[in-house]
Amino acid sequence: MTKKNLGMDEASMEENAPTMNLVDEEGRSLLCYVERSLTVKGIDYVLLMPVDAPIEIFAWAADEETEDEEMLIDVDEDELEEIFSTARAVLAEQDLILNHTALTLTASGELPEVVEDDIITLDIESETEPNYEQFQQLAAFYYEEQEYVICSPLDPLLFFAQLNADGQPELVSLDELQTLLEMEEFKELRSQLELQAQLFEDVE
Repeated sequence: MTKKNLGMDEASMEENAPTMNLVDEEGRSLLCYVERSLTVKGIDYVLLMPVDAPIEIFAWAADEETEDEEMLIDVDEDELEEIFSTARAVLAEQDLILNHTALTLTASGELPEVVEDDIITLDIESETEPNYEQFQQLAAFYYEEQEYVICSPLDPLLFFAQLNADGQPELVSLDELQTLLEMEEFKELRSQLELQAQLFEDVE
């Protein structure tokens, strides 16, 4: 699987695309491209995608069900604070700058080409059915004898937000998003999301 490479025209268009900042409760910001904007019943909405590559850091831990195997688990905020400087130094070796941005970590710089050996497939817990996500492993490192893996999701990370009175984006909750997508006014957005997902699968 490989990510789609941007041609010169596409890259130029992306550079000129409008951007907005998502801000979290800690005051951290995340610069995003405005992939789509629409107005429904007098309310402005935007579909946003981070400008820089989203980053996830996982830790290896013993699998409770199979003692001889290990599994990757999420790193909580306190642990992330401890290992952040080490992870930043590791990515710097690949000319990538790790940033503690809002909603997700990001890395500025050009990610390496995706090769099959670097793909990690994780079963994300779901109450209804298996939900598999794929990541590109960028690096691995140890911190106090614990091994960590730095990855970037292969699927695009999108955020749906409503513009407030000041024209700033505020995230729409998952439940609210599900309700909105059922409305006729959001039919075109649903089609765009489905098409985007299909296009991404076509370049695997």
